[in-house]
Amino acid sequence: MTHVVTEPCKGCLDKSCLKVCPVECFLEDDEMVYIHPDECIDCGGCIPECPTEAIFYQDDVPPQWHHYIEINSERSKTCKRAQFG
Repeated sequence: MTHVVTEPCKGCLDKSCLKVCPVECFLEDDEMVYIHPDECIDCGGCIPECPTEAIFYQDDVPPQWHHYIEINSERSKTCKRAQFG
């Protein structure tokens, strides 16, 4: 399992979630950040740091954002490594 970044992240420039990730599994594009599903160790440290409450454990993603599970997986193949700061 993994954690998933969902729609509330769109447009957020804060990126506080990145600074607590021990494995640096966040990726980004011009719209938002994503979590690489094969690199996330499920520590959960990013959840309380997310200012938009957009990060969920995969099994807890709200139904309206289930498609973000696949989006995170797909974007992990093409996005660059996210940078904090």
